[in-house]
Amino acid sequence: MNIQAHRLGGVFILLTMLLGCATPASRTALRDTLIQKAGWKTELLSAGAFDVFSVRTTSRNGAVLTVYLEGDGYAYMTPNRISPDPTPINPLALRLAIADPGTGPVAYLARACQYVMPDHGRNCARPYWSFKRYAPEIVDNANLAIDALKQRTSTTKIMLVGYSGGGALAVLVAAHRDDVAGIVTVASNLDLGYWTRRDDLMPLEGSLDPVDFSDRVAIIPQVHFSGALDTTVGPDVTRAYMSLLPQDAPARMITKPTFDHSCCWAVSWPELFKSTGLQTFRD
Repeated sequence: MNIQAHRLGGVFILLTMLLGCATPASRTALRDTLIQKAGWKTELLSAGAFDVFSVRTTSRNGAVLTVYLEGDGYAYMTPNRISPDPTPINPLALRLAIADPGTGPVAYLARACQYVMPDHGRNCARPYWSFKRYAPEIVDNANLAIDALKQRTSTTKIMLVGYSGGGALAVLVAAHRDDVAGIVTVASNLDLGYWTRRDDLMPLEGSLDPVDFSDRVAIIPQVHFSGALDTTVGPDVTRAYMSLLPQDAPARMITKPTFDHSCCWAVSWPELFKSTGLQTFRD
């Protein structure tokens, strides 16, 4: 399938879900369909203040665990109305994880409060997927969940891959660890201050900003993908983050001219990940 056809098909599927199938149950059903086809293991992890949904491979061995972090999900129903449940309509980070071209172990982490409410929505409140979506307790939740996944997979290092807001979280997570082999972000809001000012958004009070931790991650190999047609984040946000890294930092930015915020990352992911040059750090 060519990219243009995939884009049109993806738009149709997304519109269908938005118009009639965007209930929490249907979003969970889509997740389950993707996981069932992949044959991966699901687990609910108790990690700090929140329970978090995870998926992982069970038959791959290696020293490096590649962890995919989901985006912000269905955080807002309208620009000024917070969603009652942030479970994503289209779990793009899960699609990326399943498309991962490596041979080593892979895991997926939903964000706090995605796929867990109401039965396991411990401490879930709307600020945690709106202005506090990158709060210290959210970062702590992800780190504790990753620790549990490392133990289950008997790995010693991690590679972090984050989509959209999951990329911002990936940088924040990496800044608090000493076992990160590399960071890959996709269409990610890596400079929250610049992004919110540019789009006249409400400041994310209570959230940590990745740019404030750029010095802590400067020695970690990292690749940041942007779509030139992305009107949600865009390459300028990535460049704002990159400008704060030292010139000799092992970091680079790759802009895809025909990609936007959601298209066409998943269908192109095997080739895109190989283009990062980070494959040698894990396989």
